Amino acid sequence: MRFTLLKTGAAVVVAVTASVVLAPTASAATDIVYDCQADTPLGTENLALNQTVDATAPATVAPGGALDIVVDPAPNQVPSEAAGYTVKNVNTFTLKVPVPANATLTGVDLTGGSGLGSDPTWTESGGVVTVSFAGPIAGGATFELPTITAHLTAGASGAIDASLYGTSYDDPGLTFTAVVGTFIGDISAPTSCFPNPNPVLTSTTIA
Repeated sequence: MRFTLLKTGAAVVVAVTASVVLAPTASAATDIVYDCQADTPLGTENLALNQTVDATAPATVAPGGALDIVVDPAPNQVPSEAAGYTVKNVNTFTLKVPVPANATLTGVDLTGGSGLGSDPTWTESGGVVTVSFAGPIAGGATFELPTITAHLTAGASGAIDASLYGTSYDDPGLTFTAVVGTFIGDISAPTSCFPNPNPVLTSTTIA
């Protein structure tokens, strides 16, 4: 996960991308770009966020067979300031990941992780997994997201193509709130992000 600070005029926004993604076969570093918009008291701010993760998934699976997709994000650090303003914290994270076609989700494990301010949890509804944690993560703090393991059962045929969720600011795959101290006092900036482009990150053949 990488945090980015952006200043346009008087508005200061802190943004973060998350890293619960289903990624390429075998261990590989994958770069994801999120298109984000923050809603500040001084107007909206747009920014792009980059995220690199290491992940594993099998190349093939038998019809009806079980497979795991494992995502292991690297440690990161929240900036302590932006353009001379203090970053207080980032909080209230949600990240959505669709269950791939031709597969059924049987469970998700969240293991490890540190410095998150609260324990992550997950839910599934309508074929979309949502991972949430309240934080806060303080400005300047080092943290590490948990390793995410998605347990799936393959369908009868086809491919299990994994991608991220989100198509627009109104239908985001990643949301969070940033709190920054400015000359007008602390401001909270709810931020919505979607992957742009949204690549196919893993393709497992049912064979």
